[in-house]
Amino acid sequence: MKKRTPFTIPILALLALWLPLAASAHGISEADQQHMLDGGYFLYMMLGAKHMLTGYDHLLFLFGVVFFLTGFKDIAKFVTAFTLGHCITLIAATYLKITWNYFLVDAVIAMSVMYKGFDNNGGFQKYFDAKSPNLLGAVFIFGLLHGFGLSTRLQQLPLGDEGVAMLGRILSFNVGVEVGQIMALSVMVAVLALWRKGPSFKRFAYAANVTLIYAGGLLLLMQLHGYSHDSDPNSFRFPAEEHKHIHQDMDIDKSEDPTRNNL
Repeated sequence: MKKRTPFTIPILALLALWLPLAASAHGISEADQQHMLDGGYFLYMMLGAKHMLTGYDHLLFLFGVVFFLTGFKDIAKFVTAFTLGHCITLIAATYLKITWNYFLVDAVIAMSVMYKGFDNNGGFQKYFDAKSPNLLGAVFIFGLLHGFGLSTRLQQLPLGDEGVAMLGRILSFNVGVEVGQIMALSVMVAVLALWRKGPSFKRFAYAANVTLIYAGGLLLLMQLHGYSHDSDPNSFRFPAEEHKHIHQDMDIDKSEDPTRNNL
């Protein structure tokens, strides 16, 4: 029997985090929306935690941020910068009702995942012969971006009229996001700490970050694909009837054309 290498440990852990994606797909279901209408602040908090734990783009970026961090102070510093960034835009953009097409927002967020993998592998030094941009500042800026992405989702929920109640729902969602982030980070940091003790970490660290780049690229293509096929940017579900390829439309046209047998 082949011995399992330490490299399989982070893979299995990440798969465990991503299993719910088959059902939720980084969106908010109709059942969740109705649940919010009938519930209170606690349900907004629960949804925030769920959204972070199933938000593969947020998780991938955080994984890239903490990948080479070993000290608690460093982890706390960078995670705090990311948290401050996404809290600012999540709360402000939602309360002021500033939004954009969420497919495009998530496409830019996917690029942040690619950026982190590229930076982790020394891409700036290797390809541009330059130092990496200030990492703390970059993490904060990307935090602002991720927070805006969270806001575009939250604004699709009934938040009520402007005032204390609306702000309470926004803050409750934000608290849930932080709880989910802490849970996800706890697993990531523990897995990485364990993996670093094995000889495979140095061998596969580069490959892991290349995989991060490819994963971000795949997410980017998925979001752009979704945007190009979605005529209603405020809908959660992918409209299957709009997802018709050209050859299918041609088949329909031919079936209505009495001269098709002559072609």
